[in-house]
Parts: sequence; C-alpha cells; structure tokens
Amino acid sequence: MSKPPPPPVHLDDLADPRFPPEIAELITLAAPLGADIRFEPDALLAGAVADTGLDDFGDDAFREPLGVLCRALEAEASLSDFGRLTTWTQLSQLARNRLLVQDRLRRHPEIRDIEIERPIVICGLPRTGTTHLHNLLAVDPALRSLPYWESLEPVPAPGEEGIEPDPRLERAEAGVVFLDQALPYFRRMHEMTTWHVHEEIQLLAIDFSTMLFDTIAPMPSWRAWYRAHDQTPHYEYLRTVLQVLQHLRGGRRWVLKSPQHLEQFAALRRVFPDATYVVTHRDPASVAVSMMTMVAYSSRLALDPVDPARIGGYWLELLGDLLGACAADRDLLPANQSVDVHFGAFMADEVGTVTRIHDLAGQPLTDETRGAMTAYLARSPRGRHGRVEYDLADLGLEEEAVRRAFAGYATRFGVEPERLDA
Repeated sequence: MSKPPPPPVHLDDLADPRFPPEIAELITLAAPLGADIRFEPDALLAGAVADTGLDDFGDDAFREPLGVLCRALEAEASLSDFGRLTTWTQLSQLARNRLLVQDRLRRHPEIRDIEIERPIVICGLPRTGTTHLHNLLAVDPALRSLPYWESLEPVPAPGEEGIEPDPRLERAEAGVVFLDQALPYFRRMHEMTTWHVHEEIQLLAIDFSTMLFDTIAPMPSWRAWYRAHDQTPHYEYLRTVLQVLQHLRGGRRWVLKSPQHLEQFAALRRVFPDATYVVTHRDPASVAVSMMTMVAYSSRLALDPVDPARIGGYWLELLGDLLGACAADRDLLPANQSVDVHFGAFMADEVGTVTRIHDLAGQPLTDETRGAMTAYLARSPRGRHGRVEYDLADLGLEEEAVRRAFAGYATRFGVEPERLDA
C-alpha cells in the first residue's frame, strides 16, 4: 500500500528565500566564481571552442539572438553572482552542444536525409496535463521521446562516445540531486529525474531562440526580440537536432511537447506538416498562478533580489501572448490532424484520451502499450509528492485582473474556472 502524500505547503519565502544550510554554504562558496563574469558572446563561444577543440558553429544566424540575450542578461536580469555562474554554465553547454551537433553533421552528412515522420506534438501550458499526457504517450515503444539527460547533452562530448555508462547520465543525475536539495518543493510542481520524458525546448535553445530563456528572469528586450522574429528557422534547426538524435539512438516517430508551441502554430505547420497536434486546455488563471509560483520559486537560484511581483507581471503578459496566439491561430492546425484536450475530461478518462489521440495519429495501440500505460498510472498517482497552496497575492496580482487577461482564450475554448489555490 502506497504511503499518503505529505501535507500541502505554502511557499512563504518567495521574496526572501531560505535555503537548506548545506545549499546556502555551497552558494556562498561558489558565488565569487560568478562575480567577474560578463555575458560577452565572443568570450562564451571561444570557451566552447577551447572545451571541444571544434570551431564550426554552422549557420551564423544564431549570433543575433545570442547577442540580444547576453545584453538582456546584463541590463535587465538582476542576476546574483551565483546566477551569473549558473547561467554562464548553461549557455556554455548550449554552445558546446551546437559545435557537437555541427561536427556530427559534418562527419555524417547522411543525417540530413533522415525523415522526421508524423510526430505527435503536444501544445499546452504546464499544469494543463501536458507532462502526464506526454508520459502516457511515451510508454508506447513505437514512439521516440526525449529523456531529460539527452536534452541537456544530445551529442556525446569529445572522447566520451561509446563509454558505458554514458558520462552524460552521471552529470544529469548530479544536477537533479542538486535541484532536489536546493528546491525541495519543486518536485511538487514539476518532478525532474534523469530519465523523465522532457520537452524539446532545450533543443531549441541550442539555436538561442526560445522562450526557455524567459524562465531565467524577466527580460523585456529579449521577449520583444523573440516575438518580433519568425521562429520557423529555429524550428528547422530543432528538426535537424531530432535527425541527429535519431542517428545516434534510433527511433522513428517522435512525441514532442512544449508550451512555446502555443504561439508557434504557423512555424510548426511549416516544419512538421504531417504532425498530429494535441492542444491542451485548463482554466488559465489556475494555470498562471501555479506556473508563476514555480518560476518565482526557482528564481532564487539565479536572481538577487527575487521580485515575485515583477515576475508575476512579466508572466501575466507572456502567458497572455501565448494564449492569445493560441486562440487566434488555432485554426491553422488542420482539423483532421489536431485535437483539443480539456484537463477535466483527460483526468476523468486518461486511457480514453490517449486512445483518441492514437486513433487520430494513426498509431496502433497495442496490448503491450495498454499494459505499459496501466503500469505507469499505478506507479505515478497524481499528487504523490504533495501539493503547493498557491496565492496570487504572493505575486502582487489579483484574481479579477488575471481572469480578465485570459478572458478571450477562456471564451474561445469554453474553459471552466477553477479555485486558484487548488
């Protein structure tokens, strides 16, 4: 018999973070390493070249968004010294990944002929059931998904190819352990493990144009640049990385997921015209308060000070953009290749929902896959890590203003309101 989940918690230290003693000590010791870091694109890329011994980054178009991002990190992000260190580390890994992807393409030009066949693409915000649905679809052995460790380092580092166990697994696991220790309540909002099925937003980041960077800090100039530019070339780069991953670890039909896709239906259609699109829906006010809280909670590792009200205001506008684009552009997705999934209906009939998606996608649902879904549901009960009690006041927001911001989307899709602390 499974043990009951721990009692709910209210995160009362968003603006004045409290860390476990061992994490506070680690941050104090590491922070000086970030004090002198300056986000200069040339220095960042030079470091990646030195680390890998490679110097071909491919198409230079990525340098423009990288430059915009670096300027925003310096001028707008309010990074702590520890945040400067961790963000530099993150961007350096993305630059190394880009070099390694390009090197793989150079040595294996046949990769560009690999077909990305009829992917199933989940488009929806966190807390709308996307992760649960992603996991259920991914248990199908005929579908290819992206484990977290592979999203961080899609191509082996020089000298590590063929080593068992793969050193990338150990590095990813170390990061997961640190996250669990530094942010002990994060798993209540979004569980992270080395092998969990992850979203491809990490792969889009290798081309340095993705809303992933909005999760670092409010950066209005970055957001303005991103929204003003056609993202089709960056989705084409995503397709190229998927080709590389198929070449390395096999698979034919991908199951993908990202909230970013909600405002990129046109780009998705151009790059993945034969995809099946699954658009998830839930009360946007309920989703917003939980997502903003998650971003504010994780920001303690990067920002000083942490300003929950600034984060709340920034994400209220960002989520309004995402959902407004979803409502305006939903009809760009062909009716015979797309389906809307409402959270309540999904929770009431999980297997039935997955069956409907399989039918639409023309993906056989075998007895083996049904058994795997049943096993996954049995070992992954909802809320097993406990829940977080959310409060818009913690983010400097009021319910009326939040509901007003999303009213058009809620009406367009007939979304029912929920209690915001649920």
